[in-house]
Amino acid sequence: MRTPVLARIALVPLTVGAGLVLPAGPASAVAPGAAVAQAPVAAAAELHVSNTHCTAAGDGSLAAPFCTISAAAAVAGPGQTVLVHPGVEYRESVVISRSGTEGAPITFRAVNAPADGATVVKVGKRRGPDGNESAFTLRGVHDVVLDGFRAAGEGTVEAVVVDGSTRITLDRLVVSDYAAPGRVRITGASVDVTVSRGAFVGGNGLVVDPGVRGALVTASTLGGITVRDAPGTKIVGNTLMTDCTVAVDVAGASPGVSIRNNILETAAGPFDDPQRCLVPSRATAVAVSPESVAQTVADYNLIEPASGGPLYRWGGTEYTSLPGFVAATGNGTHDIAANPQLTSVPTYERPYTQIAPTSPGVDSADASADGVSRTDLLDNPHSDAPEVPNTGTGSGYHDRGAVEVQGPATVTEVPVRRRAGGSPFDVTVGLSVTTAWPTDGPLGKVSRKWSDEPFRRIAPVGPEDHSVRRAGSACETHQVSFTDFRWTYGADKTSCTVVGAAYTALTPQRVLDTRAALGVPGRVPIPANTEVVLALPQINGLPAADISAVVLNVTATAPTTAGFLRVYPDGTTLPEASTVNFVPGETVPNLVTVPMSNGNLRVRNTASGTVHVVADLQGYYSAGGSGFRSVAPVRVLDTRAAGGSAFAPHTGRTLDLSGRVPSGATAVVLNVTVTEPTTSGVLTVHPFGTAVPTASNLNFVAGQTIPNLVMVPVVGGKVAIQNVSSGRTHVVADLAGWFGAGAADTFVPFGPTRIYDTRDGEGPLGSDGWGALTVPFLDPRSDKSAPRPTALVANLTVTAPTKAGVLTIYPNGSDRPTASNVNYVAGETASNHAIVGVGEYGLVVLYNNTSGNSHVIIDQAGYFIAAPS
Repeated sequence: MRTPVLARIALVPLTVGAGLVLPAGPASAVAPGAAVAQAPVAAAAELHVSNTHCTAAGDGSLAAPFCTISAAAAVAGPGQTVLVHPGVEYRESVVISRSGTEGAPITFRAVNAPADGATVVKVGKRRGPDGNESAFTLRGVHDVVLDGFRAAGEGTVEAVVVDGSTRITLDRLVVSDYAAPGRVRITGASVDVTVSRGAFVGGNGLVVDPGVRGALVTASTLGGITVRDAPGTKIVGNTLMTDCTVAVDVAGASPGVSIRNNILETAAGPFDDPQRCLVPSRATAVAVSPESVAQTVADYNLIEPASGGPLYRWGGTEYTSLPGFVAATGNGTHDIAANPQLTSVPTYERPYTQIAPTSPGVDSADASADGVSRTDLLDNPHSDAPEVPNTGTGSGYHDRGAVEVQGPATVTEVPVRRRAGGSPFDVTVGLSVTTAWPTDGPLGKVSRKWSDEPFRRIAPVGPEDHSVRRAGSACETHQVSFTDFRWTYGADKTSCTVVGAAYTALTPQRVLDTRAALGVPGRVPIPANTEVVLALPQINGLPAADISAVVLNVTATAPTTAGFLRVYPDGTTLPEASTVNFVPGETVPNLVTVPMSNGNLRVRNTASGTVHVVADLQGYYSAGGSGFRSVAPVRVLDTRAAGGSAFAPHTGRTLDLSGRVPSGATAVVLNVTVTEPTTSGVLTVHPFGTAVPTASNLNFVAGQTIPNLVMVPVVGGKVAIQNVSSGRTHVVADLAGWFGAGAADTFVPFGPTRIYDTRDGEGPLGSDGWGALTVPFLDPRSDKSAPRPTALVANLTVTAPTKAGVLTIYPNGSDRPTASNVNYVAGETASNHAIVGVGEYGLVVLYNNTSGNSHVIIDQAGYFIAAPS
């Protein structure tokens, strides 16, 4: 659309030197995406499971999670963590048969946080033909952690079975039942099994079988514990509640058992009105067989005496009073027989029981007891109630039982911000909790989701640094909880900022040529109103998911009718914006900056006829690369000037920009114009000292004036310009900016979006007409310091001009430059890509240098932002 029709007709042949676009090499020579060998992938530290966001072909990655826990269990290895995300109930029986190592266990962790309406990861089969199976079975394994699941037994089996295994941790489990018993069993001579911070719902308890050694039960609420022939078991800091049955039953020969810091409630009736049991003798708090008395210790326990049953049955003798028990056994010196003031908190799916701040259990436990949990059932620290005397040992302010009483807390939130230094994709968010009472660790947890990740993560409350994968909005959503996400502290809080990408310039590489089956399966033009998909799965070894945008020189050639191309990201709505405008028989290039979505780009022929398309990759935006510095357009080459001369046929020249750009510049942005060519041909701009590539920048015919934006690497401050034609031509180049050398502005994809169109009511720009517009940008209201545009990246189009002319865009507040952006002739639609600095008041100015008038269209591709300070 840049030349008269008669001139265009002569441009149909595609031979080198006479045609419009240099022919592409064979498809195998340049693979789409600048093919680079894929680096080997190391074993991931995390595997993901989600039965609502998965496919059968999932590999356990964040993007493609497994559908079942069993699938992850079949491949997990030492040091890996399997994160199981909420969804519908996981109706499976998981058999864990793989082991970790002592320093690198395999961890299965439920992410119990609000997600898709679910908050709890539930595992277990319902009653049915295959229902009599445990939710989890660990048999003959070692160094495995099972964390956070709600596990249900079915029929006659236990919810969780640990059989013949070593160094196993069952942490934060909620054990329920569809039918009794629904408990946890440790069996088969297992060694060093820890049950911590668990909640055994509905009276369910724990069974430790003969031959088990070194078991630890701590910070849990249970419906009773049975230990038989299992020496060295530790029962520390639990809350045990039974309905008139034994709370702790140490049977057989189980010497060396430690029973400390527990709350034992065996009475009938509700907690606030405990009643005497009908058969009090069955409601013994702690029973220790004669064969188990040796080296067994009981102390610092808080026992509710209302059941009327024995506080202890020790070696066959029942003790209904503590003084008698202490005098006879020497144990229980610091025991308390009193109402523990328990309260049941009926949270959905994960209930728990806590003591009141006035309970005698507050600040009275033995903090130095072997097996004391670092945190309580709710994963909270130990807190010092200032009004309660510290009567315990060690730090002096551990509470008895599974749940620690906490004081008031204040949450301070700092919205997400860009982080100075490091990658341009680095952001940070602030979060802290201030407690009114002294604690021995941080209080609370945060459930956090970043906008570039599909799932929430749970971590201790605190600030977090994060690196997003692409430029644009970077948002963080979180909830705080002081109950391990049984309840949350308020609703979700979301804040956002904006990050930009750095640029990596490439030696131009051809990635699409419909004439040569490059990037497409056949050698046919794109049919009318049809599009092709260009796959760019990786560039320079960088996967598409880490690429924010690509820069292509797109050329339309051999069109049979007038029309235009639209180049846009796959998976997005067809934009209104246009990329390359053409008329029949014309070959016309244009630079385009296209955001990346899924690694595919779409090229649509919006015409009633066919057209061939060629695309040359110029560079890409990502976390790595160079920052940008825009300058007011300045002319750096004009062969028409005094002392200058046109490019001779098939010759090249060096453009030395060392006096214009810093020595460390990696690439420059030039608006290059061919004018007064004597024959048709191609102009190529490439890095100094490199061979002339197949790719082209400008295609021209005799007598034509045509510009195109070029983003080209520099070597020693120089670029090379090659006239690939049999005639002479003048060349003009205007510098718009450079990358590298201390330049720090980064690119934010924002489009393609039409932001200006004089046909929508303003009317055409007349002779010496001008216009001004504010550059649109992403505006996250939660970040008042969100960066504003420093430069606009857009496609400029002139249409329906009545006379020939030149369109120039420049920063508001600066002098109008001699440089031009779009050269056009009467009656023709012409376009060119532009990068222009944003001036005063966030404005850019348009100047139409013509004796007639024309309409102007601006399609935004994005904008640059300054680096954080």
